[in-house]
Amino acid sequence: MKLPIFLSILSLLLAGASDAAAQNDRRIAEQRKAIAALEKKIAAEEAEIAKIKRGRSATEDRARRLAKQIEARNQLLVETEREAELLRADIRRTDSLAGDLTMALGRNRELYGRLARESYRNYRQNGYIAYLFSSRDFTEAARRLVSLREMASLRERKLRQIAEQQSAVRELRDRLDSRKHSLDSVTAKTRTQRERLERDAASAKREIRTMSQRERAALQRKMQQEQQLSVAIDELRKLTKGNREGASFSKKTVGLNLPVVSGRVKRYKGNMAEIAGPRGADVRSIYEGKVVEVKRNRITDKYDVFVAHGEYITSYANLGSVAVEKGQKVAKNGRLGTIGASVNALTMEPEYKIVFGIYSPDPKETMSAANCFRK
Repeated sequence: MKLPIFLSILSLLLAGASDAAAQNDRRIAEQRKAIAALEKKIAAEEAEIAKIKRGRSATEDRARRLAKQIEARNQLLVETEREAELLRADIRRTDSLAGDLTMALGRNRELYGRLARESYRNYRQNGYIAYLFSSRDFTEAARRLVSLREMASLRERKLRQIAEQQSAVRELRDRLDSRKHSLDSVTAKTRTQRERLERDAASAKREIRTMSQRERAALQRKMQQEQQLSVAIDELRKLTKGNREGASFSKKTVGLNLPVVSGRVKRYKGNMAEIAGPRGADVRSIYEGKVVEVKRNRITDKYDVFVAHGEYITSYANLGSVAVEKGQKVAKNGRLGTIGASVNALTMEPEYKIVFGIYSPDPKETMSAANCFRK
């Protein structure tokens, strides 16, 4: 490979690696910011739980707070594992690039060695002065002089290139060591968080066991009420007047995909459906439309997204993260965010679900969320 071409490729390779590293650093920084916020929230909740005195009247309050603590701890575990995966991806990319550069460095050293040996052999056999003065004329002497200078320049450039590659390899290896150290730290933190999650769950289950069946049912109702939609649909209907995005949707629309990828319907209630899915599953719009509202639920700390299809409205509550904003157009099966976590009030086990609702432009008309999924 010609040297200028090789240097260009090396430059592009390093520049691409630098950009990828910078983007990954930003993502890791964002993950750490989210983790820090969750840790702060958990610490505050732990302090509140510690203040609650033991007693029959306080059992329900402790159980509800512990359920929220489990949910926050579970989310913290998810975010920490996400950071670990980002670090692993960066380690794989950096290790691959460092390996490629190390091989290129070896080839360049071998090539430089051949150049040096050839130059020394020519010098011993001919001597540079004799080589020049044996020329037939001044033109040939000039060409030989240029050739000697080009060879010397080539060796110098090759030496500089080797030095640059050595420096780049050292930087990549240092970054690799740093990332491995960070991954070890995050892995240890993940183990700790999982142990604390198990501890919180055991404590919550002990609280539940002390409650009567009636008290447990009341607790479950209260926690379900906290997951209800925080925005009045009547207000949203005003925003959908005259909306043309997704206007072909109607109460007769059927055969649509579930809004949770790999989801399953656990329970239907009224015009809503509770749809469970795997952790981190994408939540998608069942039909093309326009996002008319994105709200963060003050009680659950999760997101509620409302999409207008013509003058019909679909709601997606308990999202862990959102990928859209108010006023944005979405395609059918377009991504809205990710499924959120919640805690079963009776088992105190984390589960992942959204509450999906569908509303007609006529407030008197009852819609069934189940109907549009019929195949």
